[in-house]
Amino acid sequence: MAERVLREARAGGATAAETEISQAFGQSVTVRKGEVETIAYNRDKGIGITVYVGERRGHASTADFGFDAIRDSVDKALTIARYTSNDPCSGLADPARLARAWSDLDLYHPWDLPVEDAIELSRDCEAAALAVDKRITNSEGATVSVHEAQFVYANTHGFSGGYASSRHGIYCSVIGEEDGAMERDDWYTSARTPLDLEPAREVGTKAGRRAVQRLGARQLATTQCPVLYEAPVATGLIGHFVNAVSGGSLYRKTSFLLDSLGTQVFAPHITIREEPHLPRGQASAPFDDEGVATKPREVVRDGVVEGYFLGSYSARKLGLASTANAGGNHNLIVSHGELDLQGLLARMDRGLLVTELLGQGVNPVTGDYSRGAAGYWVEGGQIIHPVEEITIAGNLAQMYRDIVAVGNDVDKRGSRQCGSMLIGAMTVAGN
Repeated sequence: MAERVLREARAGGATAAETEISQAFGQSVTVRKGEVETIAYNRDKGIGITVYVGERRGHASTADFGFDAIRDSVDKALTIARYTSNDPCSGLADPARLARAWSDLDLYHPWDLPVEDAIELSRDCEAAALAVDKRITNSEGATVSVHEAQFVYANTHGFSGGYASSRHGIYCSVIGEEDGAMERDDWYTSARTPLDLEPAREVGTKAGRRAVQRLGARQLATTQCPVLYEAPVATGLIGHFVNAVSGGSLYRKTSFLLDSLGTQVFAPHITIREEPHLPRGQASAPFDDEGVATKPREVVRDGVVEGYFLGSYSARKLGLASTANAGGNHNLIVSHGELDLQGLLARMDRGLLVTELLGQGVNPVTGDYSRGAAGYWVEGGQIIHPVEEITIAGNLAQMYRDIVAVGNDVDKRGSRQCGSMLIGAMTVAGN
């Protein structure tokens, strides 16, 4: 099918062309208070067609795999290209950088899960959460999800490749109540294979414990203090860095980290590796969305930025080479020390442990950072009480330099793997 798309594009006058073909299947079951709330199935498929007429680009897509629909989409892409302006940075990826051979990264593990079994798992998960404490009075439900997909990319440079992948998950969210005040929290597990998922009851138990621990939350007086980001929220700080050193932000000059290549951005003990070939990795891939071969690299070494995240277009705009990141980052691994969360609390001594962030108060141009937060106040290295309705503020550039330590409690559920992260000082605004 990919070859047919490319032949049609060539026959229509395209000087170059590329296509992405994908299809996916998903199933999810949600149980709330022991009753089935939703059962959802989805099947998606699509063809994306990009053509180039000289330095002009056109794109069209269709969910119809029929020959007539493909030909019509190619014609529309060619029409668009003829009406667009010349862009010398457009075009296919450099042929020398395209993947020619790759290993199986063990990404595809379909889960043949009957609906009845998914319902039972969801019920077990929710029941475990409700059994944690009598103060768990309500539930937002437990969900078991199954997903698998196939992806093929081809272009007129002679590249054609594809692979299958899967991702499955279990999620639970419950509400605790005490003295008329309610708090919610959740937990989830996600993996390529069901064998790597946390047990459903364990997911529910964690969700229930987290909700109960937040009961009795108070506000804080405004202060400056160290802030410890729990691992699941610390990954967001790495996400802001990725956005700031990604091609679109850099060539549009909408980043607080312009011209940061080769400069000290993080504390000297921080190294961030990109590992695209981790078996079963959540963001593993043999090549990016343009067919460019992925390879391991250090994005940050000893706090110094060693590389950006670039596809072919943004690389040309910046006068650089693609880093095989068309479509986003691959598995990022943040270096860590030997302390676990308790050890980091002891090192912080007095300050704020953040377990949830609210709102989107990050300015990508200046790096100014202001987020609603919830978590726990810590004194003498011990949690004293939960806190809520506070705002934490700083500037990302300064925060990265002020990273005191990263814990060994690494959250591996997403594309950015990071332990809990201790920041030297931030402003905490309360009542």
